[in-house]
Amino acid sequence: MPDPLRSDDDHRDSDADQVIATCLDLDHPKSFFLFAGAGSGKTRSLVEAINHVRQSSGRRLTLSRQKLGVITYTNAACDEILRRLDYDPRIDVSTIHAFAWSLISGHNEDIRMWVRNSLAKRIAELETTIAGTKNRSTKTYQENVRSLESRRRRLAALDGIVKFVYSPTGDNRTRDALNHAEVIAITSEFLTSKSTLQRLLVSRYPILLVDESQDTNRHLMEALLKVQRDNAEHFGLGLLGDTMQRIYADGKVDLGQGLHGWVFPRKAMNHRCPQRVIRLLNRIRSEVDDVVQIGRSDKPEGCVRLFAVQESASDKQRVEQHVVDRMAEITGDQAWKDQSRNFKTLTLEHHMAAVRFGFAEMFRPLYRESRIQTSLLEGTSPSLNFFSRQVLPAVKALQANDAFALASIVRESSPLLTPEALKSGGSEQLKRAKNASDALLGLFTSSNKPTFREVLENVATSGLFDVPEALAPFIALEAGSSDDTEEREASEVLAWREMLGTDFQQIEAYDEYVSGRSPFGTHQGVKGLEFPRVMVIVSDEEARGFLFKYDKLFGVEPPSDTDRKNLAAGLETSNDRTRRLLYVTCSRAEESLAIVCYTKAPKDLLRHVVERHWFDASEAEIVVI
Repeated sequence: MPDPLRSDDDHRDSDADQVIATCLDLDHPKSFFLFAGAGSGKTRSLVEAINHVRQSSGRRLTLSRQKLGVITYTNAACDEILRRLDYDPRIDVSTIHAFAWSLISGHNEDIRMWVRNSLAKRIAELETTIAGTKNRSTKTYQENVRSLESRRRRLAALDGIVKFVYSPTGDNRTRDALNHAEVIAITSEFLTSKSTLQRLLVSRYPILLVDESQDTNRHLMEALLKVQRDNAEHFGLGLLGDTMQRIYADGKVDLGQGLHGWVFPRKAMNHRCPQRVIRLLNRIRSEVDDVVQIGRSDKPEGCVRLFAVQESASDKQRVEQHVVDRMAEITGDQAWKDQSRNFKTLTLEHHMAAVRFGFAEMFRPLYRESRIQTSLLEGTSPSLNFFSRQVLPAVKALQANDAFALASIVRESSPLLTPEALKSGGSEQLKRAKNASDALLGLFTSSNKPTFREVLENVATSGLFDVPEALAPFIALEAGSSDDTEEREASEVLAWREMLGTDFQQIEAYDEYVSGRSPFGTHQGVKGLEFPRVMVIVSDEEARGFLFKYDKLFGVEPPSDTDRKNLAAGLETSNDRTRRLLYVTCSRAEESLAIVCYTKAPKDLLRHVVERHWFDASEAEIVVI
């Protein structure tokens, strides 16, 4: 009997691409929302849509000095799309932050007024909070006082700023810099309230395509939808995404609703996953909507397994190695056991990956601070890249006695060997560079585990590399300068101080993780990616979050009172959020999938998932180690 969820027509979704092509008429654009589930080839559809515009209206774009705008989620996604489009200058591909800044950059007086109002509001809130605090010895009180002082200083300096600056990939520390959240908030408000900015957007981009639209900040998305409503005849907005794959809390919850006059193409085929994984995905989302994906005719059956483990007193390293061995045994695929870890481990939270990959101590303090998180997770922090891209390669070259590699690094990055320095200092500069390199090596020879601070002070003293401005206040010679040179939250300063006191060797694992070269990842970091073998790690205790609860999703814990109230009111529950994360991680698997659940009640968990037909009894087992 043929499988109703396996299609003999692997091109059945081509109609959706044709529908999109009809929407991309520069004279009469139509807005559309492409619903594209996991593995449906959304990026391919995006590229084909852009190629259609290039072929049909490329000359028109050139003559009118307009561009086709594309917003996507990460710098890596931008690079991949641009590569597929041969770096066509008529196509403007950017991340959401870079796109937002391109619209408001230069509107300095308007920005100044917005920042002034925002600061005044926050100052008033802090003053009220501080005045009402009885215990003034707490850490929270002290941080509020410092935060208030910082904002007052920023407000006082506001009129002296000639030009506001911002870097989508930087730390944005200087007083004239806006942070990531401010850029999104300002752009959202200006697009909504200022007709001149709307006209700028529409004149620049007759068509704007938004990838991963379900995770685009809801305020900015609502602003773009308003622009579309106000300019529907000559501005087309194309949204691509899947509401089931929304993983960020600030995404627009009801995206796709109330879009009158829009076109809604759909893709039903999953080109990535094997048949068994697709059936699991369909079951996971069956309690949310009626979307059913169909597998390709040339995809194998595949394999899924669930392993339930008692959360308390479990040796996670041994448990996860046991699962690896079992998956190799069950699937007959010895690549599961390769020493190179030829499988991807996906965790609920970044710090779970940090613990397993060995950079948790440096990661935790920075991850706590919202202003640091974006650059931390995207690998764009200049301060961290100073350690990973300059200091670490130099240390490795020194330890390997690789004079050629060291010379290359120092020539490229050290101020001691710039053409100007060599011209004025001659052979003396070469001696200084040699002494500075020896001093760095000596730090690692004399100490088994030098801290980031020790490395920073060593390099700053010798002058081997230029220390980033954001790290300068943490050097002993310049201690106490941060209040005069940086506008930072007190908690942020403490976070950097704590991080600098940890083992420097963690930087290599961190760099591999954020660059996607590690065997670990999270639901956030693997959007759009795929791997032959996937292990999903589920642990409510490790995740330490209140937004996600797998024991609730799997029926081990009852719903909370808050969840019951939200469910009755039609609002989002923790089960909704948790189910989406499970869907995203499971949908990365191309061949086989293992789900490891650390839980309070392994037997209850197995019983519930079998009763709900997520797994057969033969596909779920308890691990006792």
